[in-house]
Amino acid sequence: MTERISYYLDTVFPSFEPELKSRLAQESTLKAIPAGEVIMRTGQYFKYTLLIASGKVKLYREGQDGEEAYIYTLQAGNACALSMICNTRQQTSEIMAMAMEETVAIMIPIQLMDNLMQQYKSWYYFVIDNYRSRFEELLTVLDSVIFKGMDERLEFYLKNQIKARGTKELPMTHMEIANDLNTSREVVSRLLKKMEQDKKIKLFRSHIAWLE
Repeated sequence: MTERISYYLDTVFPSFEPELKSRLAQESTLKAIPAGEVIMRTGQYFKYTLLIASGKVKLYREGQDGEEAYIYTLQAGNACALSMICNTRQQTSEIMAMAMEETVAIMIPIQLMDNLMQQYKSWYYFVIDNYRSRFEELLTVLDSVIFKGMDERLEFYLKNQIKARGTKELPMTHMEIANDLNTSREVVSRLLKKMEQDKKIKLFRSHIAWLE
């Protein structure tokens, strides 16, 4: 286990100083998360902060009636900044997180957080960079909701998914997209058909292909 954690730290988090990597390898655990598993739930207290070693995790808000609103995607090299905040303040989560594909996470115990911030500069800067990156992503999502119509939001969402997944072939259903954008499947289907007519995408039974 220690050797595997060290491998991920060396390859995915190379900016960490050697002493930090050594400590994390000794005091953290590794968790394999199957695709589709919910990692984080609204109202949950955290015992760990997660570093994403491989795979992708979707963060989203869930409404009272079960509707979903996509926030952003975490991938290898990222950490859940919100879990860091909840950990240090002993607050509950206000978001949901689900593995989009098979994912491996390095789980750092909550009790290490303050000490890591104080003792290791590379960890301090990593946490600050994660806060900044996630905040910028939230602002981008907020801008798309406030200032753009649903057609622009859909195109923005698809481009984000391409970037997060590293492929122009998106294995997503119209219902999944509608849930993430908090709209109806019918609206998504109509807008996707319009995008296909404009030759921006190609619709298939099992996936959506981006053509641009």
